[in-house]
Amino acid sequence: MTTTSSQSGYTARHLSVLEGLEAVRKRPGMYIGTTDSRGLMHCLWEIIDNSVDEALAGFGDRIEIVLHSDSSVEVRDNARGIPVDVEPKTGLTGVEVVFTKLHAGGKFGGGSYGASGGLHGVGASVVNALSSRLDVEVDRDGRTHRMSFHRGEPGVFDDGAGRSPDSVFEPFVSGSELAVVGKVARARTGTRVRYWADRQIFPKTAVFSYDELVTRARQTSFLVPGLTLVVRDERGIAGTPGADGPHEESFHHSGGVVDFVDHLAPDPAVTDTWHLTGEGSFTETVPVLDDRGHMTPQEVARTCEVDVALRWGTGYDTEVRTFVNIISTPKGGTHLAGFEAGLLRTLRKQVDANARRLKISAKDAATERIEKEDVLAGLTAVVTVRLAEPQFEGQTKEVLGTAPVRAIVGKVIDAELAAIFSSPKRDHKAQSSLLLDKIVGEMRARLSARKQKEISRRKNALETSSLPAKLADCRIDDVERSELFIVEGDSALGTAKLARSSDFQALLPIRGKILNVQKASVTDMLKNAECAAIIQVVGAGSGRTFDLEAARYGKIVLMTDADVDGAHIRTLLLTLFFRYMRPLVEDGRVYAAVPPLHRIEVIGGGGRKNEYVYTYSEAELAATLKKLDRSGRRYKDDIQRYKGLGEMDADQLAETTMDPRHRTLRRVTVEAAQRAEEIFELLMGSDVAPRKDFLIAGAQNLDRSRIDA
Repeated sequence: MTTTSSQSGYTARHLSVLEGLEAVRKRPGMYIGTTDSRGLMHCLWEIIDNSVDEALAGFGDRIEIVLHSDSSVEVRDNARGIPVDVEPKTGLTGVEVVFTKLHAGGKFGGGSYGASGGLHGVGASVVNALSSRLDVEVDRDGRTHRMSFHRGEPGVFDDGAGRSPDSVFEPFVSGSELAVVGKVARARTGTRVRYWADRQIFPKTAVFSYDELVTRARQTSFLVPGLTLVVRDERGIAGTPGADGPHEESFHHSGGVVDFVDHLAPDPAVTDTWHLTGEGSFTETVPVLDDRGHMTPQEVARTCEVDVALRWGTGYDTEVRTFVNIISTPKGGTHLAGFEAGLLRTLRKQVDANARRLKISAKDAATERIEKEDVLAGLTAVVTVRLAEPQFEGQTKEVLGTAPVRAIVGKVIDAELAAIFSSPKRDHKAQSSLLLDKIVGEMRARLSARKQKEISRRKNALETSSLPAKLADCRIDDVERSELFIVEGDSALGTAKLARSSDFQALLPIRGKILNVQKASVTDMLKNAECAAIIQVVGAGSGRTFDLEAARYGKIVLMTDADVDGAHIRTLLLTLFFRYMRPLVEDGRVYAAVPPLHRIEVIGGGGRKNEYVYTYSEAELAATLKKLDRSGRRYKDDIQRYKGLGEMDADQLAETTMDPRHRTLRRVTVEAAQRAEEIFELLMGSDVAPRKDFLIAGAQNLDRSRIDA
């Protein structure tokens, strides 16, 4: 049969055995994840992390990364330098072993490193295999040693025309040579690695990201206190800080993870940055190389050091960074799982212990139970663990897999946080109380949002009682067409009801100035009748649980008077939407109505009716009057100045502010969320001093005529 013959044709000679670095070049994705810019950056991390591991072990305090104009990159350090003596098993120098042999290095339990980022022994050799040229120089024993490689193969380049991966290359034939190219002081040690990524592997579109490099360097300087990292860009690429010439930045921090959290925190603080430390021990069975060169399983005792800094802010966004031996683990792992479990367990105990003060009755305890998302709201944290030979899921080291770490981190969090909550210090007591209030507020907001999701978007006539009685809803179910006008005061509501198109325009009046939610807690915001009514009418929840798809209206229009009080009310409303319903703003659904300031009655000649012209600013008024004078048209001198929406009749309000055919709306957008956050904190936050300075600085620009007195 055909099947039998085809099967018999598949023999051992069809099998391929990839030797040494050949396997890396054949399947690069297995080692660096991908061959785009991310893989290119991963190669650079491998070289940088080798230098960082030296600093972490107490050797060397300076690392320089240089992006050269010829597309190469160089990493320099002042650590011990790669060993230059001969490794007895292979007969090769330490430099050649590190850069040409997979799974070779000083991090396999030989006592050179206690806790390091590298543990597979493939980092430097993989980078070498994927480089068209790699040069390494080592300062050690009073001499400078150099070796070059072409796609992983050692040899010599003819650099008569300058260093380039295209220079003539002569591979070593009979034996490799680690050349001595200079002398240095005996006390001077270090390693310099410069390489050109192989464009047979990486496409031309793959480039080194300066911003990503700076972020990683800054992050590492926080995690290894006392280490200086210098990043220099000599490429002159348009759109980068070095576009007009070489650009250099230096990073050095001595405060460790506490400084890191303070740097990352985006919002005003509810608690100080708390520093939690501890350690735990565990045993694991690992294969160990014995004296005869055989791998034998042994029980090995491990110590895991835990170093955590965390603080809660007034916002609800979460920023948690996790690291293992200073290697970032963006997808978490057992250390993150232990951290989150410890937080939830400890804070649940504290909420239960303070149930009476937090007004959680025994009847509600079963339903009012805090969850992980309540605890993480507004949290900024850096979680680092240090242990020998951690187990990662894959060479890219994005997930920690060492199982016992979870329990160790959880116990440290339990013990350290419990100590803070039971501390007699006044600051700790006050902050603990504020934190519990915030977490319980987040829980109640989540439960409230869940109830809202259970209510259908549109209620029939029998069910309208679930929405605020003062809401004048529209008739259509089409969310895209529907509009919600939030109007200032009941007087404006009456006119607006007559002016609106009830088919697609809904009205919700608010009384006066709502709560400043930038200063208030989540609990206070939910207790405020006006804030609660707006959230209920929009129908999509609030905070972390906000669901844009559930919003009942396609446009939210803030319609306030064209005076100082109206501007203040509009600012308070925008603060509410920005802090608790931000997706509406980001999606461009929030608008500010633009009512006119003046009405000019132009006298019609020749039996024609008088016509009305509306203007929206003092400058526009002056320009309009000047234009009428030039054209010889007469107008009544008593020009009407609107101080509020209630002064307009329904026809005027419809024509100028509500009718889509004639009105003007200003869309509220968030171009830069971080900048918007800073502006809201300046104008509406708890810290008065910066706001006072801002007002004093801008006082000279005030137009007194715009103040209603």
